[in-house]
Amino acid sequence: MPTQNSWNVDKLLNNGEAPEVLLVKIVPLQDSAHLTVVSNDAGDATVNTCFTIGESTGEDADSGITREKWNKKIEFLLSCVALSVGFGNVWRFPYTALKNGGGAFVIPYLIVLFVVGRPLYYLEMVMGQFSSRGCVKVFDVSPLMRGVGVGQTITMFTIVGYYAALLAIAVRYFVASFEDPLPWTKCQLSWEGCISSNLLPEVHHRNQSEPRVVSAQLYFSKTVIQMAPNLESGLGTPDLQLALCLLVCWICITAMLIKGIKSSGKVSYFLAIFPYVILMILLVRACTLTGAMDGISYFFTPDFNALLNPMVWYEAVSQCFFSLTIGLGAVIVYSSFNSFSNNIYRDAMIISWLDTFTSIISGVIVFGVVGNLAHVTNRNVTELEGLDGPSLTFITYPDAIAKMDFAPNFFAVMFFLMFILLGLGSNMGIVQTILTSIRDRYPQVQTWKAVLAIAIAGFCCGLVYITPAGLHVLGVVEYYGVTFASLTLVILEAVTFCWIYGVNRVCQDIKFMLDIETGLFWRICWGLLTPACIIVVFILQIFKDADEVPTGYKVFGWCLYGFTTLVQIVGWGSNAVRKQSEKLELSARLVKASQPTEDWGPESTSLKKDYDVVMRRYRENFDDGSNVVRRAYRKLFQ
Repeated sequence: MPTQNSWNVDKLLNNGEAPEVLLVKIVPLQDSAHLTVVSNDAGDATVNTCFTIGESTGEDADSGITREKWNKKIEFLLSCVALSVGFGNVWRFPYTALKNGGGAFVIPYLIVLFVVGRPLYYLEMVMGQFSSRGCVKVFDVSPLMRGVGVGQTITMFTIVGYYAALLAIAVRYFVASFEDPLPWTKCQLSWEGCISSNLLPEVHHRNQSEPRVVSAQLYFSKTVIQMAPNLESGLGTPDLQLALCLLVCWICITAMLIKGIKSSGKVSYFLAIFPYVILMILLVRACTLTGAMDGISYFFTPDFNALLNPMVWYEAVSQCFFSLTIGLGAVIVYSSFNSFSNNIYRDAMIISWLDTFTSIISGVIVFGVVGNLAHVTNRNVTELEGLDGPSLTFITYPDAIAKMDFAPNFFAVMFFLMFILLGLGSNMGIVQTILTSIRDRYPQVQTWKAVLAIAIAGFCCGLVYITPAGLHVLGVVEYYGVTFASLTLVILEAVTFCWIYGVNRVCQDIKFMLDIETGLFWRICWGLLTPACIIVVFILQIFKDADEVPTGYKVFGWCLYGFTTLVQIVGWGSNAVRKQSEKLELSARLVKASQPTEDWGPESTSLKKDYDVVMRRYRENFDDGSNVVRRAYRKLFQ
């Protein structure tokens, strides 16, 4: 009589209309064995089933559910909060709003969030949870477009390189926060045109008519990163202290993900909740600074003429992607670890509104401090629009802390600890996305080995951004390799899910999974508004002037964009077409490659059978309706 394990293998290999099996690979583990079955599914060799023999028998083994799941539903929600609420809110949103006119930016941002951000966020959650697949494997829905998922993974690796570098700068500030007095509160004798951030009377500059610069800004540019004026003189060498901080960051990220979502889910409780405590404290302090109301008023006062500026809308869409982390595969990955019937509609609404709330609070804090900076330097708020990028975060927040009368060291430690936790949450989600893409494709690779390899590669890439010219390189990489690339990929993702797979099919999947009807608003957004808005913004991106950098860096940027998008899309698409039957014409092979694979659907075997029955009925009804339309057309026009 066969054992339970051998019965599972026999059942898998001889289950009715199973596709042709090309390879069965069993990897021995400590107390079990990992089974991988590769089949020839419509000419496309894919990993159809991966599970562990001996680790879980019983209901899960019989049902075919093999993907690890969150221990508790709240862990998914908190992990998504830790992923979405991070650098995109505390770092990128305030400086993007400052650069685009404050209140003139907030209105387009909220509109875009409503018609683009939330629909895409919900759609990605649906696709991930329904299929239990990561951002590459989810394109079993249309193998022709699998390069989109691969490109998203590459983009995520590009992002994690400089996100970790920003995190390293925060660690550097965190360590400096234990010094008394805080090192950025006073001017140094070598800093010309300086005014102390704690408003002490000493001002060290030779010419009183020169504009004064707060010591927090000079500490950042001259002491921490030793910023080069441009890229003309090369990158320089990485700062040793920042390199050590970067190493610490990657050790923490590796430790949190060494066991996959089982360990990261537990960490999310602290990473998602604690930062809000510090944000509320800083909000109260920022609002009480002299001149803060001028900056906050600028933040909330809309300039309706600016609404006619297409670049403001472009920035709003870009910020929406960064803030919610949509179009990059992370939301798909996190939701793929959910149970099949989890209420993701509720979760999507909670996370998107909480993300917006956090962005607004961060904006109030930053603009309150900007108003104070304008007051003490005798300038208007609009004159400080030159403060952008990471510089804004590492200047305005420390400057606000320096002005606190009570326990500035305590608030400095708490703030940079909060910033580190936000960064760890974002980086953890990014690395988890890359890890899942690797494990979905190569399930025999152990988790800790994949995490360690990602960490080593990420550390090496991060060294570039902690050189004197590193932040200038960051601008090039963010423009070509992230913003431009992510816009391209999110358009193709929306086209795949909404047009190739179809809005009606997505709504049928939601009905089967959650037993709820999809409203007209979501159908209109998915079918028309959301893809149209992204396409318009992409066109604006093409004509947007990039920052002036040497020609060599521009060439590097375009090569990065081409490798991330064009090479992956064309390469993987061609591969999917090539694997179709050679007897078919090219057009038929393209159509076949764009259709879902045979195993597309729920992970559970029993649910998959029920789903196949539902889809057969759906197609029959669709065919009947099409026949009725054709007959009516012939009667009217023939």
